[in-house]
Amino acid sequence: MRLGIVGATGAVGQAFLEWLPRFELDVQELRLFASPRSAGKTIPFSGQKLRVQPVGEESFRGLDLVFFSAGSSVSEQWAPIAQRKGVLVIDNSRAFRLHPSVPLVVAGVNSSDLFAHHGIIANPNCSTIQMCVALKAVQDLFGMRRIIVSTYQAASGAGAKAMDELLNQARSFNEGTNSSGNVFPHPLLMNLIPRIDALRENGYTGEEMKLVEETRKIFHSPALKISATAVRVPVLRAHSESITVEVQRSIDLEVLRKEWEKHPGIRVMDDPAKDVYPMPLYVAGEPHTFIGRLRKDLAFENGVSFWVVADQLLRGAAVNALEIAKEWKEGGPQQ
Repeated sequence: MRLGIVGATGAVGQAFLEWLPRFELDVQELRLFASPRSAGKTIPFSGQKLRVQPVGEESFRGLDLVFFSAGSSVSEQWAPIAQRKGVLVIDNSRAFRLHPSVPLVVAGVNSSDLFAHHGIIANPNCSTIQMCVALKAVQDLFGMRRIIVSTYQAASGAGAKAMDELLNQARSFNEGTNSSGNVFPHPLLMNLIPRIDALRENGYTGEEMKLVEETRKIFHSPALKISATAVRVPVLRAHSESITVEVQRSIDLEVLRKEWEKHPGIRVMDDPAKDVYPMPLYVAGEPHTFIGRLRKDLAFENGVSFWVVADQLLRGAAVNALEIAKEWKEGGPQQ
C-alpha cells in the first residue's frame, strides 16, 4: 500500500507512525504532510528519515489511502481533493462524521459500514470510540434502551498546549507561585471543569453531543436515548468514562464479562475488592479499551453500570483508524 499522513508532526500523527509497523499493511510508500511551518522536517520511520511535505494539489497522486489528523479545516479543504483522485481518506476530525454519505466507523463495532464509503471514512470522537467498543456486547446481548455517560477527559484531549499548561500549573504549585493559562477557562490543577467545547442551545456542549449523535449513527439507532456530561480532569493522558445502560432484556453480568474477555481489543480489569480497576495512570500508552467496576445498576430494573478507560490518542484515534485501514485492505475496495 501507498499511504499518506496529513498532520504527521502532531500527537496523533506521531501515534500513527509508532503503530503503523504493527498493522502489517505492506507499506511500499509513506508520505508525510504537515503545515508549511513544519515542512522540511525529517521524521524517522522504519530505518528511514522521511521528509515532511506541505499539502498541495498533487500531494495525493498515486496513493491508496491517506490518514487525516490535522483538524476540521484542513480535512474540509484537502480530503475532497484526495477523494477525487481516487484515494481513500480516513479522517480523524469532526468534519465528516455526521455527513449522511460518510461511514462513521468503530472497528469491530460497525466495520461493515466502511465498505459503503464514497472515498471518505470518518473516525469517531475519541470518547465515542471507547464507549462504543464497550457497548457493542451490551447491545448484542441485551439490547439498549438508554445510556447515561459521564466522561473524565485528560488534558491531552485539548492538545499539547493543554498538557503544558497543566504541567506548568503543577510546577508553579510546587514552587508556591501561581501559573495562569489560556487553554482552559479555569486552572485545571486540583480542579474539574464541567464544560468541554461550546454550549449548544439545549444546554449540552459540543463534546457531549458528539457522544449522543455519533453513538446513534454507529449503532444505526437514531432514537436511542443518551445523556452525556463531559468533564475535563487534571490527568495528562487517557480518558475515563462512567457508563450506565438500561437494557431491553434481563442482564447477566457473567455473560457480559465473558463476551468482553473474548474481545481482542478489550481488557477486563475488575476486582475492586483488591483495588483492581482501570485507571488512566496505567492505561496511558496502551492500545486497548479497559473495563472494570461492572455491576447491576440500582436505578433501572434492567440496567448495568461500568467504568471504561482508554488512551484517547491510541485507542481513541490512531489505532482505530489503523484497524479500519487493515479491515478495508483485507476486505478489499471492491466490496
